[in-house]
Amino acid sequence: MFRVVLFLLLINHALFSVERVFYLMGTYAVIDLPVESEVYRTYLFMRSLEEKLSPFIEDSEISTLNRSAGKGPVRVSEETAEMIRKALYAYEKTYGYFDITRGAGGPSSIRLNGSSVYLSDGTSIDIGGIGKGYTVEKAYLYAGTEWGFVSIAGDMKVWGHRRVLAVRDPRGEGPIMQMVNSRDLCLSTSGNYIKRHIEQKDRDLLQITVVHTDCTLADAYATALFSMPRELRRRFYAENPEVGALEVFRDGSLYMNRAFPEYFEVILIKKR
Repeated sequence: MFRVVLFLLLINHALFSVERVFYLMGTYAVIDLPVESEVYRTYLFMRSLEEKLSPFIEDSEISTLNRSAGKGPVRVSEETAEMIRKALYAYEKTYGYFDITRGAGGPSSIRLNGSSVYLSDGTSIDIGGIGKGYTVEKAYLYAGTEWGFVSIAGDMKVWGHRRVLAVRDPRGEGPIMQMVNSRDLCLSTSGNYIKRHIEQKDRDLLQITVVHTDCTLADAYATALFSMPRELRRRFYAENPEVGALEVFRDGSLYMNRAFPEYFEVILIKKR
């Protein structure tokens, strides 16, 4: 039955889809929308966000903020202020495990007043755990199409249609799971298998995939949950029943919380 559904979805997708791949934010982005002009319009919007948010662009708003730490407030765009605001919200929701600040101050060293941002001396902002998810979510809102799909690396949004999705096997052996969504959703995956950039409390955890309706929070939560000890992740799931999660462990075992399957009408797990 799953293969029949998959075949029909692929045929439908091939007939009505305009999918393009772009280089964005140091990786590859996929944009799939009903009309080609909408694809390029959305890509240019995503590029404009990268120019504001990337710490690797010298005159981006994030770079300007980091250079201005301790010197005075900086007026930023509505998008940059919104991303910082969501990051501070995620910090509170994740018991402090999601933190975009680097240096001495922590989140209390960010003062946000409308579109004016002040960073305390010795503090900088790193958007690595939220920037891609935020860009995907904003692209979805900007596109405004009846249906679509946008992804940047491990962050993706699907809306207005059913689609075959997959969670990669962190051991490099293809997908560990294939799913068909039952509603609009975001997926975000975090792990240290490419580079060890996230400090872990649970050394047995190899990868985590979060499903949520908001890609900004999915990205932030995936980063934070990968850092947490196991008992704190279980507490987070209990307190946030709208967040779905799939955990992959080094011994090959999987843990799926109660919310994860609620986002899908079909789930196929690879035999291990």
